[in-house]
Amino acid sequence: MANKILIVDDASFMRMMIKDVLTKNGFEVIGEAENGAKAIEKHKELQPDLTIMDITMPEVDGIQAVKEIKKVDPNAKIIMCSAMGQQAMVIEAIQAGAKDFIVKPFQADRVIEAVQKVIG
Repeated sequence: MANKILIVDDASFMRMMIKDVLTKNGFEVIGEAENGAKAIEKHKELQPDLTIMDITMPEVDGIQAVKEIKKVDPNAKIIMCSAMGQQAMVIEAIQAGAKDFIVKPFQADRVIEAVQKVIG
């Protein structure tokens, strides 16, 4: 059975690119959200095996969303994705509960490698 993945990014083209990479590699994208607030709602509703989340988004940012998701689902698996490869943000994301970090612009195989590593 395909692993169910939720994609969260405020840029629709980015969600589309990630979805394309995942579906071509046999993963099932069960939902998308354009900000952290929607990500929290969708996570509760869809209960994905994995969430790929951007850090910089309107309303609720990715790090805050990770913290909220982890409160309701301590076992949630989340990979952060951001154009800013800033060390502090990576550390903050991991401390918030993210399992891995992908820097944009990403390579398709890096996305798949991270997903496979986190899903196990």
